[in-house]
Amino acid sequence: MNAWNAMTFEGKETILGVVRREAAEFFELVDSDGVWEAPTGAGHWQVRDVVAHIVDTTEAYFVAFDAARSHTELPAAYGLPGMAERVDKQALALRDVPRAELVERLRTDFDKMMETFEALGPEDWTGLNVAHFYMGPVPSFFYPAFQLMDYGVHSWDVRQGTGRAHGLTGEAADLLVPFMFVVWQGTAGTTEPAELGIRITSGPNAGDTRVRVGPDGMTYEQPADVGDLSTVLEFDPGSFVLTAFGRSNSGTIRGERAVADRYLNLFFRI
Repeated sequence: MNAWNAMTFEGKETILGVVRREAAEFFELVDSDGVWEAPTGAGHWQVRDVVAHIVDTTEAYFVAFDAARSHTELPAAYGLPGMAERVDKQALALRDVPRAELVERLRTDFDKMMETFEALGPEDWTGLNVAHFYMGPVPSFFYPAFQLMDYGVHSWDVRQGTGRAHGLTGEAADLLVPFMFVVWQGTAGTTEPAELGIRITSGPNAGDTRVRVGPDGMTYEQPADVGDLSTVLEFDPGSFVLTAFGRSNSGTIRGERAVADRYLNLFFRI
């Protein structure tokens, strides 16, 4: 099995190690009064708002795991369309919490979250469904990936605010590649039917995916032969992740620009 596929238990130690490294770098980036109110690549958020967002997100995970373990039913999922507006309100509500207090709170949350992940066995990794506040029930392996998005992509946001050239680490991008298709699927609008290929050009999750969009949203098939398709979009892992998150307009279009443009503009941002 592929140790770089975190959707399998074989990928557990790989993703947890990468999450730890990304989190350590994140804390180094944000834990300073000099950067606390600096701009970021996450819209109008300052560094302090990014920290607040991850606090809010992580503490919601605790509620979800407790409910899953105790077989407690949670309210229906809030839904992804309203996610951006709500997470903004949640983050800004913590804007006046002092830096030292908020960063220490996040460090404590992170340690507790990692203990939860470490305790997950093979059956839990794929078989324990945990109700995400916005998405509803998903297998528990999604949550380490969510933390990698939190610390990896938001570290990119903090660096982006400095105006210096930078990028995503290969380890974070490689692990997130399979999850970006889920993000796209959950945020796709409706359109007239079309079919195209997505090619990831490097890394352990490189390969071709066949994507179909239409009135019912998006479906995808992988691995797949895309040689018969008129349009293929090529991405390296980092560009793919940043494009799926709406942070950049990247990728190489092979084929019909009209099909590619229609596809790339199909998704709402979260």
